[in-house]
Amino acid sequence: MIKSFVTDQDASRDCELYLPVSSNFSAMESSEDSEEDMYRDAEEIEREKILLCETSSSEHKLSVAPEIDIMEYCRKEWRGNTPVAKRMRKGYEAVAQKFASIRRVRGDNYCALRATLFQALSQATQLPGWLQSEDFTMLPENLLSKYDWIKQWQLKQKLGRKMGEISDEIKEYLILLRKKWKNISEIKRPVEKQEACDKLFKNEEEEYSLYEALKFLMLNTAIELYNDDKNGRRVPVFSWLLFARDTSSNPRQLMHNHLNHIGHSGGLEQVEMFLLAYALQYTIQVYRLYKYSTDEFITLYPSDPEEDWPVVTLITEDDRHYNIPVRMCQETML
Repeated sequence: MIKSFVTDQDASRDCELYLPVSSNFSAMESSEDSEEDMYRDAEEIEREKILLCETSSSEHKLSVAPEIDIMEYCRKEWRGNTPVAKRMRKGYEAVAQKFASIRRVRGDNYCALRATLFQALSQATQLPGWLQSEDFTMLPENLLSKYDWIKQWQLKQKLGRKMGEISDEIKEYLILLRKKWKNISEIKRPVEKQEACDKLFKNEEEEYSLYEALKFLMLNTAIELYNDDKNGRRVPVFSWLLFARDTSSNPRQLMHNHLNHIGHSGGLEQVEMFLLAYALQYTIQVYRLYKYSTDEFITLYPSDPEEDWPVVTLITEDDRHYNIPVRMCQETML
């Protein structure tokens, strides 16, 4: 676990803990698993090919699939006898002690945003304070007035907009986010709330508009953290890591090289999961199945969250694709 804030004494040590993840495993694990791949079942290899093909035919898939028993899902997906398959099954068995079912999330480059937002809305009981702010919808206009480079924001594959057009469109997305969050949070019956979420995540136009709103909120949070650090204020550890990358040494680079690509040609890296958590003021708890039996099996973003932040729980096999555990077991709820 890393500490919430950097100190001069621990900065150099802590900053090694959460470097961006560019592949499934660390260098050591990759070497180990490359040897294991030589003995993988043909069935497992074919399974990965099928998963990749499925992401390119998303028009026939639900964004969030209906729930299935979590161990039934595990047995279907990991039937081989390789060390990797055995590790995954152990991981799913551990998750099954807490959750009975799983919902598979469409595995495109919006996957992390989709899984997190779906979980947040599914359990929302009130509108978060930051969504109630009077100047919330003025955020695009305010930022564009200070940072001319934001006009190069890439929004839903539409390039070459004028500054005013970008501001107006992002504002519409923020208004939509507040409206949907408010409407769903006011639904009292769990079944009806879930039906409302399912309906929203079947409407691609609205769904992807919400993801673009989240990305812009991440940019705003990054700008705030960057300015706080420059002004000598305390910032979370992940902020140092975020801006320590050669490709994101400042918010402008972060936008150009990372945020602009999320949903299009890339997903969220691990350090950007921290940024998403801070933007939403939610704790994102992730069961990282390939880390089973290590201290990183259950990872919190942020690692030292605010006590009043709600918690959403996700599952990942590789830090790229995220699914949703549902139906918390009764003994866990007591």
